[in-house]
Amino acid sequence: MSADRELTASVQIAAPVEKVWAVLTDFRNLVDASPELLTMRPMLRGGLRVGQQYVGVNKRGWVYWPTTNVIVDLKPKRSIAWDTPLSGARWIFELSEEDGGTQLTQRRPVPKRLHPLGRAFAATLLGGSEGHADELEQALGTTLTHLKAVAEA
Repeated sequence: MSADRELTASVQIAAPVEKVWAVLTDFRNLVDASPELLTMRPMLRGGLRVGQQYVGVNKRGWVYWPTTNVIVDLKPKRSIAWDTPLSGARWIFELSEEDGGTQLTQRRPVPKRLHPLGRAFAATLLGGSEGHADELEQALGTTLTHLKAVAEA
């Protein structure tokens, strides 16, 4: 499979959209939910908004690396997306009311090409871009399962 394929996963959450949105946009929950993400902190004043930049720190095995992320879409209680320029990836969360609860979908397309530095990093330290994409695909389910547990608590 290709490393730049779109990854996707969904979960049904027995909680209203407002609650799921609050859990999702408290990025401490994403840190707790993700097998790879250690921190995601804003770089600019102004709170959660389009254009806000975040620095993230990821860990896989003994390898740590920083990322920069820019919010590119924000529709309260409907969707949030950010781009990670080094990887070319866009991380998207979409919410919709369904069956008295919330359907939460996470997608990771790669609308831009992987930066050569990112490709070299993945090849040498992450076991290759395709293998890392496989791991990320599995991690989507882990992330959504954790967010579901927090929202339903």
